[in-house]
Amino acid sequence: MIVFITGAFVHHSCWDEWRHFFEQEGYPTMAPPWPGKEAGAETLRNSHPNSTIAGMRLATLVDHYDRIVRELPASPVLVGHSIGGLIVQLLLQRGLGSCGVAIHPVPPQGIFTLKFSFLKAGWGALGFFTSTRKSYLMSYRTWKYAFTNGMDNDVQKEAYYRFAIPESKLVVRDTITKAAFINFENPHAPLLITSGSTDHSIPASLNRANYKKYKKSNSVTDYRGFEGRNHFVLGQPTWKEDAGFVAEWIRKHKK
Repeated sequence: MIVFITGAFVHHSCWDEWRHFFEQEGYPTMAPPWPGKEAGAETLRNSHPNSTIAGMRLATLVDHYDRIVRELPASPVLVGHSIGGLIVQLLLQRGLGSCGVAIHPVPPQGIFTLKFSFLKAGWGALGFFTSTRKSYLMSYRTWKYAFTNGMDNDVQKEAYYRFAIPESKLVVRDTITKAAFINFENPHAPLLITSGSTDHSIPASLNRANYKKYKKSNSVTDYRGFEGRNHFVLGQPTWKEDAGFVAEWIRKHKK
């Protein structure tokens, strides 16, 4: 079983093609939505500002996926993107998962950068000086910079209306608090961290720094950087190449 864990700002259907790919490889899959995000993307956008979504916290999310994983008959492979990748790391820290893949993950507490693209892409979502009682909905202009930079405008627009949904500012803020703490020296199940050279939201330098923190864990921790990948890596034309690499890595490391 592979459990796909969605990141912030996007609908869990972003995993649909990945799920089909891995099911063809022989893995049962699931991509459980975040609590309060069970409806379709358009319905969720029309619900903005959404107080239920606005109130979500990172710790609640991690516990949500913890329960899902523990209820499965066997330890699953965990694959997450962005904040979903951070959740993979936090679940592995709890001893859950047979192995984990963190795709362009939001880094754990203490790993930060002042790189302009990172600050520009994430500032609005942090929502400083705005009410946390209201959800945050990424504008199309921000989407083009933070997620789909470098892609054809029509493709960017289609992706926005297909996947973009409201988000909790609190969840985003929680990623720089102790809710996102990782003890990097603890043993863990095999972990793969990937990055993209053109990702504005999570620059590759953050993913490399994340990977290097695990050097004292005495556990399998691998890193792979991909050229030309932005933060919409799951839906770029190159997604099958990425999925194929992940599938091969899982075959080698799944317990």
